[in-house]
Amino acid sequence: MIRAIVTDIEGTTSSISFVHEVLFPYARARMADFVRDHGTEPEVRALLAQVAAEHGAELDDETAVAVLMRWMDEDRKATPLKALQGMIWAAGYADGDFSGHVYPDAAEHLKAWHEAGIRLYVYSSGSVPAQQQLFGHTAWGNLNPLFSGYFDTRTGAKKEAAAYRAIAREIGCDAGECLFLSDIGAELDAARAAGMHTCQLVREGTEPVDGHPRAADFAGITLPE
Repeated sequence: MIRAIVTDIEGTTSSISFVHEVLFPYARARMADFVRDHGTEPEVRALLAQVAAEHGAELDDETAVAVLMRWMDEDRKATPLKALQGMIWAAGYADGDFSGHVYPDAAEHLKAWHEAGIRLYVYSSGSVPAQQQLFGHTAWGNLNPLFSGYFDTRTGAKKEAAAYRAIAREIGCDAGECLFLSDIGAELDAARAAGMHTCQLVREGTEPVDGHPRAADFAGITLPE
């Protein structure tokens, strides 16, 4: 019996185009100004130090921004990059520049599963604050009360089974009582290797993968017995 559902965001609950055509360009256009305006704040300073550590050399702020830009071009899942992007997006949500995209079928079934007593969690490469901002500003209202917890790259890489074992431990469930939802085959493979049930969301533009149940949307997901 499934006691917990762990869901990805991009391509699963939310449109890939929203992330790549709205969120990423918004952060990229504002990264240099954000670092200039907030670089003396302790939290931002600590993240810039992490950028330098991952880069392997001391960096002034201008060079750190150049490194961050390159990481964005590479779609690198670097924790300090994701955290800085999340801070920029928070301002965008607060200013009403955009709202978080969530598919209608995802919102409907997340609410239904929550009401049925199934615990819901998010696991995304975006930072936890960025996840909370997205789900907190949707056309369906604030969806954050539906979730019991959030996980990001600080838990581990999404394509490694150890991360999913860590999530199961953290939420207090046997891995076999968890269902992981994603559009990415390597993530589903890792979750399955950790003992979780899996389902691939095959939305428009997603390539189906073998070895996992599939659904075109959340209405097509069958919870394992």
